[in-house]
Amino acid sequence: MLKRQNPSTPGHRRDLAADGGALSMSHNDSRSFFHFSQLVLSAGQIKPSPALKHSKITYFEVEIVDVQSKKQICIVDKVPPASTLLDVKHKFHKACPQWYPSRVGLQLERNGPFLKDSVSIQSLAVSSIVTLYFTDLGQQVGWTTFFLTEYTGPLLIYLLFYIRLSTIYDQVESRKNFRHPVVHLACFCHCLHYIRHLLETLFVHKFSEGHTPLKNMIKGCAFYWGFTSWIAYYINHPRYTPPSFGHKQVSYAALAFLMCEAGNHFINVALAHQTNSGNRTCFPSPTYNPFTWLFLLVSCPNYTYEAGSWISFTVMTQTLPVGIFAFLMVIQMSLWAQKKHKLYLKRFYPEVRRKAAMIPIIF
Repeated sequence: MLKRQNPSTPGHRRDLAADGGALSMSHNDSRSFFHFSQLVLSAGQIKPSPALKHSKITYFEVEIVDVQSKKQICIVDKVPPASTLLDVKHKFHKACPQWYPSRVGLQLERNGPFLKDSVSIQSLAVSSIVTLYFTDLGQQVGWTTFFLTEYTGPLLIYLLFYIRLSTIYDQVESRKNFRHPVVHLACFCHCLHYIRHLLETLFVHKFSEGHTPLKNMIKGCAFYWGFTSWIAYYINHPRYTPPSFGHKQVSYAALAFLMCEAGNHFINVALAHQTNSGNRTCFPSPTYNPFTWLFLLVSCPNYTYEAGSWISFTVMTQTLPVGIFAFLMVIQMSLWAQKKHKLYLKRFYPEVRRKAAMIPIIF
């Protein structure tokens, strides 16, 4: 009998392997040729490598140019990308000692706004060289110094008139005429008002900008100190006459004054401790404190309470200088409130869109 040949014999396996190998090699050759042809056809479409961005730059050079003459003042070199504009101002001060960092104003464009000290150089750079325009802002003072000077003056000036110096009033007339209790109450309320301002300047307020021109402090001191002298002279004069409605008018006005002072303080504390929701600062909302409920009606209740304090003081003392000062303060604070209200509308639109700026309905 003939034996059937086993297909799995070594010889047969070698033949199959040889045939399969030949097929595999021919298939691989065709694939390689296909890929090579595709590479040749697409060779003209190869894109150039992208240019390196300025974030790869190790240092920047900042060119300082005078905004008026357009002449170069100096070049601040080797500025790290993480540096801020304040760092550049300090290096500029080392190169030009006559320009203190506080009086240096830098702009990206000649007619553009002054850049804040916290702005990073990397955010301004288009290339490795950054050109900034320099403006001399003049002599500057810190905001804390500004307010301490502005509020300390009225406090001391009023006390000088209250003790009735011989250089201001006639001593014989001062001893002869009796002081009405409203004179002492007015001194207490006036001192309380400015002591509150001084303490809030030191411990409550947070100032966004570091400095302000010295001329602004001079104008503010002239306004507050001048009006304080006029007000204190009339109220502490030996011939001062008490309000027309007597004790009731004084008592109700003094109570309203104290309430406005308390409300102003609590509003300032609330503004200094605004809550954060994620990366967004939230507008202060009313709390259990009833003095903060005014946030439901106006966006700047601190100005509302400030105006209420001076109106109450006018009713309590019933003097023309206080009335004129209160009138001017209401106008000025209404302008400040309108300006802040516009900023609040941009930052906290849903919260303040239905609120007035300072006084409901009127402002």
